[in-house]
Amino acid sequence: MGESDFQGQEDYFEEIEHTADWAIRVRGKTIQSLFENAALGMMRLMQTSSHPGETKLKHIELNAIDKETLLVVWLEELLFNIETNDVNYTDIKVHHVKNGQLSADVRETPLAEMKKEIKAVTFYDLIIETTDEGFITTLVFDV
Repeated sequence: MGESDFQGQEDYFEEIEHTADWAIRVRGKTIQSLFENAALGMMRLMQTSSHPGETKLKHIELNAIDKETLLVVWLEELLFNIETNDVNYTDIKVHHVKNGQLSADVRETPLAEMKKEIKAVTFYDLIIETTDEGFITTLVFDV
């Protein structure tokens, strides 16, 4: 596969200029697709790839006080697993995002490479907006 093993729709996120850190603008027709596209965007920034080998389906459930905090908790969960368990994600399906709760299934594969490191997902100017086309937000990553 190409630069990243994760397959998605690239036009639903874009890297934007930020003074010291990395930032992406993320769109989704649904709140679930916004969360999926945010994960895809983060992984594309990190330029992760997988080793061939055993894959594992993992179910994730998370809670937070609001949808912005839930988005940060979600991405931090994925980032933590990439860095500590040497896994990559080749398939992400967010089933439920409502009332501060998230339910998702992810496919983990052995991590081959992570070309760029992200230290943290920030709350810098984080607001999830509702538009006529769905949802949009800007995420800033501490590098």
